Amino acid sequence: MTTRPFKVLGIQQIAIGGPSKQRLSRLWIDMFGLSVTGNFVSERENVDEDIAVMGRGPFKVEVDLMQPLDVTKKPAVHEPPLNHIGLWIDDLPRAVEWLTAQGVRFAPGGIRKGAAGYDITFLHPKANEQFPIAGEGVLIELVQAPPEVIDAFARMAG
Repeated sequence: MTTRPFKVLGIQQIAIGGPSKQRLSRLWIDMFGLSVTGNFVSERENVDEDIAVMGRGPFKVEVDLMQPLDVTKKPAVHEPPLNHIGLWIDDLPRAVEWLTAQGVRFAPGGIRKGAAGYDITFLHPKANEQFPIAGEGVLIELVQAPPEVIDAFARMAG
């Protein structure tokens, strides 16, 4: 295996789904005290999500509280309830290129802008014959870290 040409810097987000954002908000907003910083709605992705945050600055972590626009349609963002985790990546294009060459399976859609405005892509939760490495049941989002996040993690590690 060749040397990995990118770094996973930390957790960028966790995405939690349920039939109702109100029930999720009761715990994450009312009880835990996270604040909602935005909302993202996509018919294509069948999602209405509130973007909540914990922490500050380059170390803040999003907690996306998601409900489906239509519970009978796919994708079913509420099943499983822990929908996906997002990881900060310092060089997303190089990561995708290298991981693909190693046999990692990506979900359709390629690199694109995500709800928070960063470039993203997803590792598929299930491997196949062509790509034998995947999330083993977990959908994993890779998120291009902006320069201030890359710098902050470098200072912390240094």
